[in-house]
Amino acid sequence: MDYLPLFAALKNRPVLVVGGGEVAARKIALLTRAGAQVRVVARALHPELAALAEAKAIDWFAQAFDEAQLDTVFLVIAATNDSELNRRVFDAANARQRLVNVVDDQPLCSFIFPSIVDRSPLVVAISSGGNAPVLARLLREKIEALLPANLGRMAEVAGSWREKIKARLTTTDARRRFWERAFRGRFASQMAAGNEQAAQETLAQTLAEPESEQGEIILVGAGPGDAGLLTLRGLQVMQQADVVLYDHLVSDGVLDLVRRDAERICVGKRAGSHAVAQHETNQMLIDFAREGKTVVRLKGGDPFIFGRGGEELQAAKAAGVPFQVVPGVTAASGATAYAGIPLTHRDYAQSAVFVTGHYKPDSAPFDWTLLAKSRQTLAIYMGTMKAAEISEQLIQHGRDADTPVAVISRGTREDQQVFTGTLQQLDALAKQAPMPALLVIGEVVTLHPQLAWYQQSNPAEEFRSSVVNLA
Repeated sequence: MDYLPLFAALKNRPVLVVGGGEVAARKIALLTRAGAQVRVVARALHPELAALAEAKAIDWFAQAFDEAQLDTVFLVIAATNDSELNRRVFDAANARQRLVNVVDDQPLCSFIFPSIVDRSPLVVAISSGGNAPVLARLLREKIEALLPANLGRMAEVAGSWREKIKARLTTTDARRRFWERAFRGRFASQMAAGNEQAAQETLAQTLAEPESEQGEIILVGAGPGDAGLLTLRGLQVMQQADVVLYDHLVSDGVLDLVRRDAERICVGKRAGSHAVAQHETNQMLIDFAREGKTVVRLKGGDPFIFGRGGEELQAAKAAGVPFQVVPGVTAASGATAYAGIPLTHRDYAQSAVFVTGHYKPDSAPFDWTLLAKSRQTLAIYMGTMKAAEISEQLIQHGRDADTPVAVISRGTREDQQVFTGTLQQLDALAKQAPMPALLVIGEVVTLHPQLAWYQQSNPAEEFRSSVVNLA
């Protein structure tokens, strides 16, 4: 280890920065955030620094460097384009046992600036010892994505409870278990949701009954398939899960992001068969939460768009189990975007309608007259098995038989396929498409050849349309 990681308290301490350009400005921004008294030596100041000097936020100490300027400062930074001057600053600082950093010159550094993830008072620093700063930055970006923005406030709230916890729980092990449960459980979720009062009440209740267990259910939309479309909040929640109940539509790439030691249970449903009945899934969610576990219910797309998420949370509400929802990218927006088919366009469609082809037998029939209107886009979920009926009814109720259609199979995934044709060919197109598939009906499909960007489409030659150019 070439550098010992340290966190320096710079508040109200003098720091000398030699240089007044853009590079110096970046370092000074960090120093002022830490509360340092910044003294600048430079012939001229970058406009950003000039504004700070005018506002008395920094002290434009001198225009020329003098070694005596080092006598009363805590640490030193040289950020000029003059290598001789930088060497003079380094040598003089070393002679006075001052920590010094010459920017972008690692051999002339007795301390270095790490890449920082700032969730004050929680701060994470990553360094490669000056060998690979770009790698350190990339690692910082990955860590940044995993750490919720509310962590700083959560740490402050936890700090305000430390003395109470010590008075109530007298052993280190008991306190450690308490905080592990708090940071993985309901307290953390309530803080993330911005409900600080409820989070404080949860800490008080847990402290009063340290052996009590209170879990929760978190409904998470996993998106249409591409793991890159999972939301940042969804990723963070999945890393906290004790148990995950997931659907068949959740891709392997998304499942790979689940916390490694979480229990995983597939409760998915496929067309024509049910792995687990819905009421059984509801009860499992409730039972796990009552055991004090953080239960993530992971659903393809968005849980509130044809995902039965509302039904599951109604059951949780009736059972008195707390819950929250993390929305996801629904298939209609994700799959069409990856296929280069905008759902709306000023020249083709002024509205988009989301419809499910799978509904309860006792449900009211579709308003086919409304769905058959022109200049709107229909995005039909779970509609491949009823594609013939959909085509027939739309044509009967006034939609042109030559209306462009697309069947997007396994949208956003590596094996995505897009079959295009006309409304009268919808059934035959749907029969070719591997599941899951989304039906898209409307003039916007004509834009697919122009806007397809994700991969080459897979048009069926026998279904070439007079409207859609598939050449």
